[in-house]
Amino acid sequence: MQPSESLVINEEGLIPYNIPTYRITKNDILNLNIVTTPKGDAAQFYSSLNSSGGVTGSGSSPMGGRGGVGGIGGGGGSNGGNVSFYFNGLKVDSKGDINVFGIGYVKAEGRTIEDITLELQEKVNENFQEGKAEVRLNTDGITYYILGDVETTGLSGEKVAHKNTLTITEAIAINGGLNRTIDRKNIVIHRKLPEGIKVAKIDLTREDIMNSPYYYVQNGDEIYLNTRGKSLNGFGKDPVQTLTTGVSVITTALSIYLLLKNL
Repeated sequence: MQPSESLVINEEGLIPYNIPTYRITKNDILNLNIVTTPKGDAAQFYSSLNSSGGVTGSGSSPMGGRGGVGGIGGGGGSNGGNVSFYFNGLKVDSKGDINVFGIGYVKAEGRTIEDITLELQEKVNENFQEGKAEVRLNTDGITYYILGDVETTGLSGEKVAHKNTLTITEAIAINGGLNRTIDRKNIVIHRKLPEGIKVAKIDLTREDIMNSPYYYVQNGDEIYLNTRGKSLNGFGKDPVQTLTTGVSVITTALSIYLLLKNL
């Protein structure tokens, strides 16, 4: 990143956070856990699936039962995604709703995780003593996708980060960094929104990228790594390699010429 005059810094000399709020879209899958005390088994109430303590549920209480629909346990298959999460999670249907057993349909599309959690918590409090049950709702971490040319084979693919926030530089660092063929000035991001897909281009060589909402990776983001035009000429990844390749070609041609001449 090179210094940029348009970089926004506050009066304390800090770069303000510009983290976009993720809003649920159709076809999202959510993980619901209802943590209760031993005398208030909300999980058993909401689903017979959880009567034995939950199915790979991640939420738990050291004092009581645990339960939920879905879970973090289980790895992704060769076709991407978390298999356990897919079969056991709460799916946002074509109407943008989720169906929670014992509560009914709850609007999810366009809302934040916090908003939906508050509504579910109110519903739970209607059936159990307030303060005796806690609703925990999450996505399966931040799932994003990196696509590049053959030079970025080890970097490309589906990625999952179990973090609250993730910057694009963190995502790149986690996956080993960029090689010299990538056009850092022309990174394309496809972002899934409730209204549709937003396409944006960012320049990783400028400091003011840290002011952009696209500096922060969101669930479902597709990050396209374009190849530099100079790297498509077939001679080398960079000027030094191109020069080395050119010298090698000339040396080989001269050697063949001298060999044929001596014959």
